[in-house]
Amino acid sequence: MDESEARSRLLARQAELDEEDRISAEARAPVTLEQDSVGRLSRMDALQVQAMALAAEKRRKAERLRIQAALQRIEQDEWGWCLTCGEEIAGTRLEHDPSVTQCVSCASQR
Repeated sequence: MDESEARSRLLARQAELDEEDRISAEARAPVTLEQDSVGRLSRMDALQVQAMALAAEKRRKAERLRIQAALQRIEQDEWGWCLTCGEEIAGTRLEHDPSVTQCVSCASQR
C-alpha cells in the first residue's frame, strides 16, 4: 500500500466515523425521566442504550485521533515507520490498518 492509497482509506474511514456520529446522535441524547408514561425498565433500557452510544462515541473519537495522526505522518513522510524502533512496518500490517504506529515486534512487547 502506498501513501496515496493509505490517505484515501484513512479519509474514507474518517467520513464513515462522521456518519456514525450523525446517526447515533439521538441515542447519545440525555434520557428524559417521564415517570408517568414510561416504566422503570424502559428508563433503564434507555439509559443502557445511551451508555453504549457514549462508549461507541469515545471509541470513534480515539480512532479519529489515530487517523489524524496517520495523515500527519503521511504529510511528513514518516508514515509506514515504527514510532518505537524506527523500522519499517510490514505492508500487510499497514494494509489491515493504515493508522498503526508500531511494527509487530514493538506492538507485541506492550
